[in-house]
Amino acid sequence: MKYQIMYDKGTRLRVRSGKDAFTKEEGYGLAASLREHCFIKEVSTSHRNGSILIVYDDIKNKDRILSILNNIRRSDLVKGEPTSKEELRELTNRFLLKLTKMITKRIIFRLFMPIPFKRILTLCRASRYILKGLDSLTDFRMDVALLDGAAILGSLYKKNFAPASSMMFLLSISDLLEEYTMQKTKSTLKDSLALNIDTVWLVCEDEDGNQTEISHPASEIKKGDRIKIHMGDVIPVDGKVVEGEGMVNESSMTGEPLAVFKTLGKTVHAGTVVEEGNLIIEVYSVNKETRLNKIIDLIENSEELKADAQSKAEQLADSIVPYSFLTTAITYLLTRNSTKALSVLMVDFSCAIKLTTPLSIISAMREASDNRMMVKGGKFLEKYAIADTIVFDKTGTLTNATPKVVDVIPLGDYSRDEVLRMAACIEEHFAHSIAKAIVKQAEEEGLTHSEDHSEVEYIVAHGIATSYEGKRAVIGSKHFLFDDEKIEVSPEQEKIINEKAEKYSVVYFALDGKIEGVICIEDPVRDEAKEVISELKSLGIENVVMLTGDSENGARASAEALGITDYKSQVLPEDKARIIKELKAENKTVIMVGDGINDSPALATADVSVSMKNSSDIAREVADISLLSDNLYDLITLRKLSTGMLDRINSNYQRIVAINGGLILLGVCGAITPAFSSTVHNLSTMLLGALSTKSILNERDKVESIES
Repeated sequence: MKYQIMYDKGTRLRVRSGKDAFTKEEGYGLAASLREHCFIKEVSTSHRNGSILIVYDDIKNKDRILSILNNIRRSDLVKGEPTSKEELRELTNRFLLKLTKMITKRIIFRLFMPIPFKRILTLCRASRYILKGLDSLTDFRMDVALLDGAAILGSLYKKNFAPASSMMFLLSISDLLEEYTMQKTKSTLKDSLALNIDTVWLVCEDEDGNQTEISHPASEIKKGDRIKIHMGDVIPVDGKVVEGEGMVNESSMTGEPLAVFKTLGKTVHAGTVVEEGNLIIEVYSVNKETRLNKIIDLIENSEELKADAQSKAEQLADSIVPYSFLTTAITYLLTRNSTKALSVLMVDFSCAIKLTTPLSIISAMREASDNRMMVKGGKFLEKYAIADTIVFDKTGTLTNATPKVVDVIPLGDYSRDEVLRMAACIEEHFAHSIAKAIVKQAEEEGLTHSEDHSEVEYIVAHGIATSYEGKRAVIGSKHFLFDDEKIEVSPEQEKIINEKAEKYSVVYFALDGKIEGVICIEDPVRDEAKEVISELKSLGIENVVMLTGDSENGARASAEALGITDYKSQVLPEDKARIIKELKAENKTVIMVGDGINDSPALATADVSVSMKNSSDIAREVADISLLSDNLYDLITLRKLSTGMLDRINSNYQRIVAINGGLILLGVCGAITPAFSSTVHNLSTMLLGALSTKSILNERDKVESIES
C-alpha cells in the first residue's frame, strides 16, 4: 500500500493513501484486520481521503506497523462490517455535514440572493409547515405541528418574511438535532443487546460417525451447521434441538423468568441461555435473520423503553398547545393589536420541552456508557434514580467470588482427606466459585483422585448429584441434602457442625444416604462494599437487603461486616423472586444487583436490575443495566448520574417557563417584535438543548470511581 505519513507523535500514527485507496466497506475490513494485532489498540479509517489513524501500545512497535502497511496489497482488501464505535462516528460525521450545509446555505442565501427570490423560497419552505399544521387541524389534533404552522402563516400574513424564515431555519436545526440524538439512542440500545460471541463449538462427524467438537468462529456459522451449547452459555443462533435436553431461560425473548424445558425437535432462539443441560442445535437462522435481531428492530421503534419523564414531557408539550392559542386570542381581543398577538404566538413552550427531555435522557445514557455502564433504556435509568430499596445477592456481588476452604469436618466413615478428595473429584466438573475453591484446596494438599464417578448432574442453586463407586453421592446446600435428598443427621453431628462451622458457609457431602462430612467455606466481603452501602443510603436508598443461599452463620457474619440489618439466608432462586415481589407489593421501588444463573428470576422481577462485570451470560441478558467494570463504586456513580438526569429535566422545565413566560409578557406589553420573540425563543430552545447534552457527573465523581 502506498501512503504518506501525515501525523506521527507518541503512539498515534496517521497515514493517507488518497481518495480511491479503498471503499468505506473495505475501510471497515482493513481496520478489523489491523486490530487483530495485539499491539494495535484502535484503528479508524476514512474512505473519503484514504486516511488511516492507528493508536498502538508502544513506540517500539511503530516499525512493525509500517511493515504491515507496506505489505498490504489491493487484493488483500475485503469488505467488512462497522463496529458500534465506527457506526457512531459515521452517524456524527453525517450530522455535522448536514449541519454545516444548512448553515452555509443560509449564509449564502441571505448575503447574495435577491429579495424577491428570498421571499419565494421562504413561501416554498413555509408550505411544508403549513400543510403539516392543516393536517393536524383536519384530524382535530392540537399539537406542536399546528402551532408551528399557525405561527409561520401569521408571520407571512403580516409580511414578516425574515422572522418566518429564521423560525423555519431554527426548527429545521432542532429537527436535525432530535433525529441525530434518536439515532444515537437506537445505536446505543442495539449495542447493549448485541450478542458478543466470537466462537462456538461446531459438532463434526468423522467417517466412523464419531462426533467431535471444534472451536469455530461464530461469524462463519451457516444454516444447517450443528453447534453444541453448554450449560450457562448464550445461544447465538436460532435453531432446532437435535440432541440433548436442558432448561433454557427465554426471558430476553418473552420476559418470563422461569426456564423452559427443551428436548429433541424443540426450537431455540438467539439470545436465550441454557441454564441446565447441554444441547446440540441445528442452525436455522444466523446474524440479522435471528428472532433476537427482529426484536431489536422492533425495540428501535418501541415506546416501552422510554423513561416516564420523556413520555410525560411529550404529553405535556402537546397539552400546552391549546393554551398558546388561547393566550394569543386573549391578547388580540384585549389589545386589538395583531403584532402583539403574533409575538405571543411565536413563543412555544412545547418545542423546548419535547427537545430537552429526550436529549437529557440519551446524554445520561451515553455518559453511563462512557463510564462502562450499559443501560438498555431510559426508563431503567429513571427507575434507578427514584428507587428506595436495593437488594444484593451476596456471592460475587458483595464478595469477591474467590472463596477458600477454611476447614473440612469429617462426620462419618471417611477421614478428612478422603472427604475433601471425593468432593474435589465431583466438583472439578463445574466452574462455580465454591467448586473451584474445593478443587484448589485438594490440589494444594496433594490429594489426587481418579474418575470414580458417573456423569454428574448439576442442580441449580442446590448442588451436585452423581454415582461414586456405585453409591449415590450428593454435595451441596443444607436444603438440598436434608430436605430434597432426605439425608438424616444426628444431634451429635448437628452439634459438631454448629460449633465448628460458625461464621462460615457450609457445603454438605453425603454418600449412600449418609452424611460424611462438611466443608467450611469463607468468601470475604469486598473491601469497598461497606462504604458503598453507606453511601447509597446517603443518596436516598433507604432499604438495603442481602439475599444468599449460604448458611445462616455465613450470612449473619457477612451482614454484620457490611452493616446490613436485613438479610435472608438459604434462599432459593424462586425465593429471591418472591422476596422482590413482596417488596414491590409494599410500594417500594426495587433495584436488584446480582451475577449468577440463580439470580435471573429476581433480576427479571425487580423494577430495575443490575449485573456485575463477571456475571453469568444469563444475568447479563436479563439485567436492565450491566456494569462493565468489577467495581461496586459504579453503583454510586450510577445513582448520581440518574438523579442528576432527573434534576436536569426539572431544571430545564423551570428555565423554559421563565424564558418563554418572559417573552409572552414582553410581547403582550408590546416591548418586543414578533421577529425578536421568534428568534429568542428558538435560540433559547437550541441553547437549552445544547446544555442538556453536557456531562452530568463532575470530575470528582469520575476520579472517585476510577480510583476505587
